[in-house]
Amino acid sequence: MQKILTFIFTIVLAGQVLAQDMSVPKILTQREQAEVIDRWLEERIKYLLPDLMRREGLDMWLIIAREYNEDPVIRTMLPATWLAARRRTILVVYDPGAGKELETYAIARYNVGTMFKMAWNPTIQPDQFKALSRLIQEKNPKKIGINKSEHFAQTDGITSNEYDQLMNVLPKNFQQKVVSAEKLAIGWLETRTESEMIVYQQIVRIAHQIIQEAFSDKVIQPGITSTDDVVWWMRERIKELKLDTWFHPSVSIQRQDPESFDHLRSFSERPGEQVILPGDLIHTDFGITYLRLNTDTQQHAYILKPGETEPPKFLQDAFAEGNKVQDALTSNFVVGKSGNEILKAALDQSKAAGLKPSIYTHPIGYYGHASGPTIGMWDQQDGVPFNGDYPLYHNTAYSIELNASVFIKEWNKEIRIMLEEDGYFDKTGFRYIDGRQKELMVIPRPMFPNGK
Repeated sequence: MQKILTFIFTIVLAGQVLAQDMSVPKILTQREQAEVIDRWLEERIKYLLPDLMRREGLDMWLIIAREYNEDPVIRTMLPATWLAARRRTILVVYDPGAGKELETYAIARYNVGTMFKMAWNPTIQPDQFKALSRLIQEKNPKKIGINKSEHFAQTDGITSNEYDQLMNVLPKNFQQKVVSAEKLAIGWLETRTESEMIVYQQIVRIAHQIIQEAFSDKVIQPGITSTDDVVWWMRERIKELKLDTWFHPSVSIQRQDPESFDHLRSFSERPGEQVILPGDLIHTDFGITYLRLNTDTQQHAYILKPGETEPPKFLQDAFAEGNKVQDALTSNFVVGKSGNEILKAALDQSKAAGLKPSIYTHPIGYYGHASGPTIGMWDQQDGVPFNGDYPLYHNTAYSIELNASVFIKEWNKEIRIMLEEDGYFDKTGFRYIDGRQKELMVIPRPMFPNGK
């Protein structure tokens, strides 16, 4: 009897686990993830990087970092089983010319994955930088790019010490060839491959479905559950699924009270824990990291009052204004336009349609707030110097982040519909990677939507 009960319990438990896992797409094991990451990396170096180097006119690229003080670029070039650089790791990419494959070297004590072959023997030349200098002189590049940038943080990875050591070992005629690899590094970080985009949809789908689960009566009991309860449920759910996040989620409330949304408070002085109540409009900002790619999503839900089966029309109409600002922004995605040009065109178009927009959209990919054209910041709606002047390229991904302010007569206050969805821009135009929210979620989901 005990064996039978144990068997039944095992079957029930397996069914519960299966039911739980059915809520999100398949998530690969750690080993499978490593295989995918390494395959993508090899593909990017072989087929993407040559075009980027030739586009930016660089025939040598140096990526230099010391252990646990990672250059943001080198983190994207290490094999999946390397969680950090080892001691000092120097990667060298050399382009011998059109029609020839890139040459990739590691001035390090080991091969760095399968792509960067060890090109330093410390027993022959103990000085790592002198070994690097010798390789540079042998290849005699026209321009040597290093990750040094005033305005783009992720392309400013070389430290002061590493820069000094490099320049000290280079002959003067080679020192003059050293230039910023800013645009090459941005191109590497922002450009997505076809293989990545096939899977990116599923990554965004996982994030969407975690939000759907969080914004349901599986997690939220109005009158009892707090905003912090939901936030920490999200964090736990991410860990249960063996995923990571790149920022702490947030859950906030707008309701029929005198308090209005304030951006500064939202970012620096978030309101304390609040209990979620019927009639509340709740909002989340949530993201995951999976296969080295990131998501960033903001969505809304409405807490039904007794007797309601859908949100009030005034909130549905307000939400539709947020979608209209999204449409104005993405309709102005044109290759070669700068982030500031896109921002101005989208704001002008939205305001002409009677909307009250604020746009603060950013690239996404290897990083959540990634390098590429910044399209507004919440406190810089007239344009963003330098980062906003960078142009839009094909095969790049963005978090379409913005809000529409709407005065709600029934609440006698202005609210903000704050939306963020991940999208992709290529030669066919702009598309959302896994669609976008077009209507408010409701909690609880009505069992009989058309009944009484």
